Order: sequence, then C-alpha cells, then structure tokens
Amino acid sequence: MKPAFTIGVDYGTNSVRAVVVDCADGRVLGTSVFDYPSGDHGVLLDPRDPHLARQNPGDYLLGLDASISGAVEEAERQPDFERARVVGIGVDTTGSTPLPVDEDCQPLALYPRLHGELAAYAWLWKDHTAAEEAAAITETARRHAPEYLAPIGGTYSSEWFWSKIWRCLRVAPAIFERAVSWVELADYIPAVLAGTKDPKAVMRCVCAAGHKAMYSDAWQGLPSKAFLARLDPKLADLRDRLYDRAYPADRPAGRLVKAWADTLGLPQGIPIAMGGFDAHYGAVGAGVRTGTLVKIIGTSTCDCAIAPTGGDVRNVPGICGIVNGSIMPGYYGIEAGQSAVGDILRWWVERVCQGRDELHAELSAEAARFAPGASGLMALDWNNGNRTILVDPKLTGLVLGQTLHTTRAEIYRALIEATAYGARAIVERMVEYGVPVERVVCCGGIAEKNDLFMQIYADVLGQPMLVAGSPQTPALGAAISAAVAAGEAAGGHATFEAAQAKMTSMKDTRFEPNAAAHAVYDELYGVYRELHDAFGGVAGAGGDLGTLMKRLLGIRERAG
Repeated sequence: MKPAFTIGVDYGTNSVRAVVVDCADGRVLGTSVFDYPSGDHGVLLDPRDPHLARQNPGDYLLGLDASISGAVEEAERQPDFERARVVGIGVDTTGSTPLPVDEDCQPLALYPRLHGELAAYAWLWKDHTAAEEAAAITETARRHAPEYLAPIGGTYSSEWFWSKIWRCLRVAPAIFERAVSWVELADYIPAVLAGTKDPKAVMRCVCAAGHKAMYSDAWQGLPSKAFLARLDPKLADLRDRLYDRAYPADRPAGRLVKAWADTLGLPQGIPIAMGGFDAHYGAVGAGVRTGTLVKIIGTSTCDCAIAPTGGDVRNVPGICGIVNGSIMPGYYGIEAGQSAVGDILRWWVERVCQGRDELHAELSAEAARFAPGASGLMALDWNNGNRTILVDPKLTGLVLGQTLHTTRAEIYRALIEATAYGARAIVERMVEYGVPVERVVCCGGIAEKNDLFMQIYADVLGQPMLVAGSPQTPALGAAISAAVAAGEAAGGHATFEAAQAKMTSMKDTRFEPNAAAHAVYDELYGVYRELHDAFGGVAGAGGDLGTLMKRLLGIRERAG
C-alpha cells in the first residue's frame, strides 16, 4: 500500500501549529506555526479586569489556512509525500474556549459592528471572570443536583462552559441575546473544515461536553432545563439551541468540504476527526495507557490518565472530571491540572525581572547550583488560581522566606518547586482514589528544554520523569485521531491502540529521582501542604504557621 499521511492541527494559547505525519511510523514530514496577531501574544486583555482573557476567532481562521498550508508545503520537500495521500485531518484546541455564534455558525466577533465587543469574542480557557457564576453553579448543584458535580471533582470552575456563558448573560446581555448558540473551539474548527453551517448540526466532542459542560449519558445529556432555570431561565432556553448528543473520537466529525479542499490543496471528502482538547490528544500522542500519567506542561499543565470502562472507577474530588471516551474510546478519561506553570516562570522572568527568553536559561543554570532547601524559600503555585485540587480561581500566589540576600535565581527555583509540589498533590489525590500512577510521561516545551525543571519534578515526586518522543504531542495525537478516522483501508489504523503502537515513541532521556534530594523535598512538601491547606481554606487544616518560617530556616541551614 502507498504511504498515507494525516494532518494534526493544534490550537494553543498563543499560536496554532499544524503537522503532517506519516501514518506508518508517526514521522513528521512538515510543520508550521502561526502566531495569533491579535492582542498580547494572541490574547485580548482588559486592563480593568486582570481575570479577562479572550481571543479573536478571525485569528483561528487565518491560522487554520496558514498552518496547514505551511506544513503541507514543507512536507512536499520529502520525496515520498503526495498531497493526494493525505487521508484525514485532526484538530485539538484549548478548552473550555466557547464562542457565541449566529444561525450560520459564524462567530459574532466577525461582525464588523461588534468589533471590540470582547464578550462577542472567544472566551479563552484562562478567562476567570466567571468566578461568581461558577460558585453559584456549584452551590445550586450541591443543593438540587449533586450528581452533576460527582464526575467533575465536586466543584464547577470559572474556566468552564456554563459559567462563562452565564457571565456573558449578566455583563453583556445584548451579546447573549444575539447568540443563537455557543460552540466550543474544539467543535468549531472541525465544523469549519466540514462546512457545517447549522450550530445544531455541529458534532460535539464528549471531551469538552463531559469535562466542562456537565454532560453525561446518565442524565440524557446536558443539565436539565429545570436545573438551568434555577440559575437563569434564559440559560434553560439556550439549552434547546445547543446539542443533544456528544461523541467520543470513534467517528468523524465530518468530511473536508470543497471550499477548504481547494484552499488547502487537499483531497475533498477526507474525514475530519472529532475535535478534542489539546491535553487529551496530547496524552494520546504521548502514548497514554492504563497506569500512565501524562503531564502536558506549558503555560498551564494538564494531567491526563485513562482507565478501562469495564473497571471500577471512583469519582475523585477536586479534579477536572472522569468522562467515558474523553481521551480514547473504550476508556474513562481522567483530567486534572494546574492553572499556571510556564506562565508563572514567564511572569517572573519577563514581567518582574524584565528579561527576555534567554534569561530562563541563565536563571536555570544559576538555580541548579543550589541544593534543595538551600534558599529557605517556599512558594504557592496559585498565580492564576488553583485548578486542582482546591478548584478556586480566587487563590493567588505567595513567596515566603525572602531575606535581604535572596536572589532572583533562588526565587525562580522556588517557583519551579512550587509547581512540582502542586503536581505531587494531584498525583497523591489520584492514587488515594484508586487511579494507578505507575509512570509519568511529560511533554511540552518545558519538558524538552529545561533539565532543572524536570529533575526537580523527579526529586519532588520521587518518580522518574519520562519524556515523550514527539515535541508536539497534541498535534501528533490529533493526527493519530485522523488516522483512526481514516481507517486501515485508507492507510490509517483500526484503533487508537494500534495507531499509538506505530506512531508514538519515548525519548531516551529520563530524569531519575535523587534519594537525598527526595528526602529534603518530602520535608518541604509537608510545609507546602500546611500552606496549601491553610490558605486554600481546607476544612480542619492543621499546621503551625507561627513556626513555619523558622522551620524553613532550619532546612536551609542543614542544606548548607
């Protein structure tokens, strides 16, 4: 059989990336990145509200054309590539990133008269303006429909679908009234490629629906109109204009429409795989299997695991959800994460230290010379709120233990350590509730570039940190989904497992925990949990904050 190729399109926070992949072995033949031109690195901000983060849907469409065209043009330099042998396209995106759309599924932000009306734009995953709405959804569900909260960790988040839409209704009712429907970015892009014009006809992925919109087959789809009416009757009315069913990636979302086939120079009618979130397809591209925790480390971190649907899986308080089919068909997808990781380091380097990208390497080299605990510092990783396990967007960052001799490199290391402590809290919560974590696979730019970061994580967690073979696992995972959508007859694969066996790999690089460092970090992690529980409002939080600074000094003295 002739070689077959698929395209994976990865919509990130600041850019969109496309890759052309060989279905036989996962080899990348072409890649192209398009940086969003709008706002601050692609994010539209409001100086009056630090919690607001929106994006321009026009950037998504420009990036779709530019990234795929660029990746295909690069692939054409390879002697064995033919455009005619591209058999499918897969898409992953950030989430929850819902867009208000009209009756033709056109984003309202594309209307010239709504230019600058930020409520009409895409509500980016990191938009936290809906904290009050999220709290009200949580409280209403606890009183009237606790079953809605059980699969999503017990708390609804301001990062998610319903809280953002309700926020729009409250602060921009004219935009809410104009919106015929709302579509997740993960569902919108496949619909664009398939030429879908009716919002009700858009194929909705269970990944977004189950983790962010309280969707479940157990209660026949989205939350009931009666429940939504308790929030606001207009939300209940909206439910009829959304969707009835959401699907795992076991079927195509559509087929490439002629207009886009002509634009991209690709075969008309090839399958468009079901959309999914970047971290979920990133887990696929990293070779996730039962017992594996995949850490997608970027501006934030998303932690993904799977468990067979035939097994006994318990709900895990404080995580982002356990949803059947959200990562791979036949498995429960388990999601957790941290709202800021790379963003915290970027904040320190660029905003506080006024440095450029190269300062990361300089501070990492200097910080690597310190032993664990030698700085006397402890930080909390909540600069963008806490996603897991406290699920509280109103928590903020903290650096404790500074003296007149504290350096910027010491703080840089303390911030890395804080994110590692947050990661350990997530792992411990999963294991406590029966999710096995036998190996940790990391991917993303930080995993590829920052050895100090990875070693600290190994030492804090007490487990080896493995690195996925691909530097762009979300795009690869989307391409794998496209290969499965295409099927064996077209040169793709019959199942996700079969595709992973051929198309994923691991790097030889691994970071082994240092026993002495792990012992010190065990003690420091205990201090972190005291701060975590006390400032996080955990019921019955103990600890002795009055002696905490002195205990940090004692650890520093022992570290030399």
